[in-house]
Amino acid sequence: MEKSCDLLIIGGGIAGLNAALEASKFCQVIVLTKGKIGETATEKAQGGIAAAIDQYQEAGGTQFALTLEGAHKRRRILHAGDETGAEIEKTLGRRVVAEKKVQIDQQVMGFDLLIRNGRCFGATAYDQKSGEIVTYNAKVVLLATGGVCQVYLYTTNPAFAVGDGVAMAYRAGAAVTDMEFIQFHPTALVQFKQFEDIVALPQFLISEAVRGEGGVLLNNRGERFMEKYHTHMELAPRDIVARAIFNEMKETNDDHVFLSLKEINPDKIKHRFPMIYRTCLERCLDITKDNIPVAPAAHYFMGGIKTDLKAMTNIPGLLAAGECASTGVHGANRLASNSLLEGLVFGYRAALTADREIRNFKPEADPKTPNINYAKPRLSQIEISRLKLVIKTAMWHGVGIIRSASSLQEAQHKLARVEKQLPDKTIAPEELELKNMLLVAQLTTRGALDRQESRGGHFRADFPARDDQHWKKHLVYQLMDKA
Repeated sequence: MEKSCDLLIIGGGIAGLNAALEASKFCQVIVLTKGKIGETATEKAQGGIAAAIDQYQEAGGTQFALTLEGAHKRRRILHAGDETGAEIEKTLGRRVVAEKKVQIDQQVMGFDLLIRNGRCFGATAYDQKSGEIVTYNAKVVLLATGGVCQVYLYTTNPAFAVGDGVAMAYRAGAAVTDMEFIQFHPTALVQFKQFEDIVALPQFLISEAVRGEGGVLLNNRGERFMEKYHTHMELAPRDIVARAIFNEMKETNDDHVFLSLKEINPDKIKHRFPMIYRTCLERCLDITKDNIPVAPAAHYFMGGIKTDLKAMTNIPGLLAAGECASTGVHGANRLASNSLLEGLVFGYRAALTADREIRNFKPEADPKTPNINYAKPRLSQIEISRLKLVIKTAMWHGVGIIRSASSLQEAQHKLARVEKQLPDKTIAPEELELKNMLLVAQLTTRGALDRQESRGGHFRADFPARDDQHWKKHLVYQLMDKA
């Protein structure tokens, strides 16, 4: 089956939907979503959007409810309780549907970009509902597929955030960069086995704003410990808090620490954090009285497909925006409540860039459409699940919060053994997702091994210092220089 459009957007989160809304004003747009619309990391975002507006608040000009998060010095974060992402996703989704200018193909998984003469002309995808392979011909393609943190055993990311877009772009010849910079959120709810399968489901995030409102961290001896690690204590940068918790867990021989909200008024907790209160209550925790067991989990990806500030990649006709893209705006360690903002800004910029690219598009005289047929997986579902678990475990232990040459090399060996068990070529969706996970894991491990220093979300126990003289640079990889 073939479909055609001006702009093909792969991904239906904040960046993809905002780009679709803007681009639909001037061109024909198709959006592919791997799941159903609304099932994205955007929907899970609890925090908010940081903005330089609190001076107006102090002057009495506005009455926004602003909160404070780690590494911010002032209350500048706009929020909708603890469900900011869900409200944004709902609003964008409603507008896209109501305006009826965008075609949304749900439960369609993109698997390869169409590249001819060095230019991107669309993508092939698998329609999970019909079982058909669909070729999407497009003048411009925007990848907005979200993050990669499901390559880790413990993560806050939704199950489909395995790095499909990054893998697709890399296979097509796009440059990827900063793959080693993974942000681990310090406080994910520890999920005991009687409630959830920790391998299959994401960890539930306990927003950093909880600490911003007065929550404190305690070890299993009931001791507040952050004063040992940073002068800003619980509101230190995320990488410092995550490593502090990791160290306390190791010293006390436990798999979690506690977050106490006892200094916060119970009514304020229920009003300010209704989703967190409700979710914890479902797990038999009353956070107005009980301490919350928390531990770090892989949360956000600062690296990805290398783009400029207009969302352009090195491949003409191919754009990227949102978490799958690496624009450089987050540096080595994203500041809290800047990811939703990035998605909005760069989704909008991508639409403007697409407008220019579409206007300058010159169609080929006789384009050749690939003939692809769906193939059944060669691996069983049990084997695919087992190999995913091997990848996730290798990444957590070897390429996690604290890394070293030996741990990274061990991870490389384990990932290489997984690669030997995969079919050389496949278009079976289950196997393709597994191969995407493996590729992203290998690129992340390679970046972490190559960068012999510590910076932001990347910490090497064998190179604990930041080294601006040798490493104040981006590591960029393309398929032709694969090690």
